[in-house]
Amino acid sequence: MKLSLWTIGKPHEPYIKQGVEEFTDRISRYFPVEWKIFPVPKHNNEDQLKKAEAALILDALNKDDYLVVLDEKGRMYSSEQLADFIQLRGNESTQKIIFLIGGAYGVDQVVMKKARATWSLSALTFPHQLVRLILAEQLYRACTILRNEKYHHR
Repeated sequence: MKLSLWTIGKPHEPYIKQGVEEFTDRISRYFPVEWKIFPVPKHNNEDQLKKAEAALILDALNKDDYLVVLDEKGRMYSSEQLADFIQLRGNESTQKIIFLIGGAYGVDQVVMKKARATWSLSALTFPHQLVRLILAEQLYRACTILRNEKYHHR
């Protein structure tokens, strides 16, 4: 199973890049993993921007991909529940899980309809760059939980 981390926006900021690269490298010990950063389309209108972002995402999405949208209205998982979620996808022979961090205005409904799950990291609002680091760290943590390794203290 492959983990794919998708986001809309600029490349990783220097203050985030090192941490994202570190946790991505760690995840790669358990699963193939990749980042896909979609550039922000040029639109002045929020609706048009979300639709243009949706077009980029849908064009890159394959029919068998398991899309998880990070969204403030999504389900909150504990670290153990996230590990269970990933294990269940593996048990179902899922080929690729995509974790999508949407653009500045969220994700268009057409993409939300394609999502098989929505996940909220917190009731707090975080900068998108920081969400990248949190996502990578939590996926690494879930991997260590699945292997019963020391990183996560229960």
